Amino acid sequence: MTGVRDAVADAHRREWARVLAATVRLTRDLDLAEECVQDAYAAALDSWARDGVPDRPAAWLTTAARHNALDALRRAATLRAKLPLLVEPAPDGPVADDPLRLVFLCCHPALSAEAQVALTLRLVCGVPTPDVAAAFLVPPATMAARITRAKKKIAAARIPFRMPAPAELPERLDAVLTTIHLLFTTGHTAPSGESLMRVACAERALELARLLRELVPDSREVRGLLALLLAGHARRATRTDGTGRLLLLSEQDRSRWDRDALAEAHELVVTSLRGGPPGRFALQAAIAMLHASAPSYEATDWPQILVLYDELAKVWPSPVVALNRAVAVAMVDGPAQALAEVTALEGDRRLSGYHYLPAIKADLLRRLGRPVEAAAAYEHALRLTENEAERAFLADRLAEMREIGAPG
Repeated sequence: MTGVRDAVADAHRREWARVLAATVRLTRDLDLAEECVQDAYAAALDSWARDGVPDRPAAWLTTAARHNALDALRRAATLRAKLPLLVEPAPDGPVADDPLRLVFLCCHPALSAEAQVALTLRLVCGVPTPDVAAAFLVPPATMAARITRAKKKIAAARIPFRMPAPAELPERLDAVLTTIHLLFTTGHTAPSGESLMRVACAERALELARLLRELVPDSREVRGLLALLLAGHARRATRTDGTGRLLLLSEQDRSRWDRDALAEAHELVVTSLRGGPPGRFALQAAIAMLHASAPSYEATDWPQILVLYDELAKVWPSPVVALNRAVAVAMVDGPAQALAEVTALEGDRRLSGYHYLPAIKADLLRRLGRPVEAAAAYEHALRLTENEAERAFLADRLAEMREIGAPG
């Protein structure tokens, strides 16, 4: 039974978005589609234990979810009313761009920007609502209500499940870029759980970024996003050791980074920076590639990274950008200057639940030889962190600072 549970869990990680998107094409109802897909995964536990894991799990799950949907529509006597809403014939199984269609559905301009991203995290990646809430620094109940309202708005507005027309792309593209980036971020460092990463979620974001590039090949920001994701994912094998312990960038074995992915990212960055002022994803990708191209952590071109952060702050004045910029400031101008900037950010309510703020402050205090204050900041970061790999790292640093700061 353990093998079957593992197979179902693997199918959930890899196929959830495709199966859900195929079911949405039939139901035109996000709530109903999600319920039917969840029932299909539950049925798989019994069926696969009895009959064996199918050769094509996604096709099995899609068929089961569609049967559930048809039964539900018939029971509600709405089949005749629902089917005319289909905008195209629905094939028997998932099609290649179904997940991207689902992203565009969730990122319709009728929804607020936060609702777009939250709904996509929930539906496209199957991210649990509490983890979506953590990404937005809001309580789970607030996020659950926000997602429910977004689903109802899509149903009420009868938003079509299709790719936008070329004329619609400009107003939809930034939301989709933002959403795919946050999908990747959620996989790159999971908001909760024992593992540092959710690799399948990060890979899904990469798949979506590639599909988006095929749809909009001339967009410099699309190329920048894909480069940014490739540069981050290239380091996945070195971000933890054999026991799952988090490894800092300075500790990672650069010889094990995915050189093919980095070469692809480099070419994308070069083209994304040409032809005018770069956008926020192109600038972030350029920063990531400066990290990736340095032969060692010590040889990183921190002054150039700081210049890029200054440019990024102009096009995307985000408190998270300001916090990341402070890390570069510490490497260029010293930890004291960076600490002053981080302390100023503590007054920004948008970062009140963001555990990286006290974690960065703690590291700066540690480097300044102020262990008692560093310990307090590490404690604060630990209270806000739910990922076990990050918690273990912070707990080790906290113990170190307590030992150093203990009265002699």
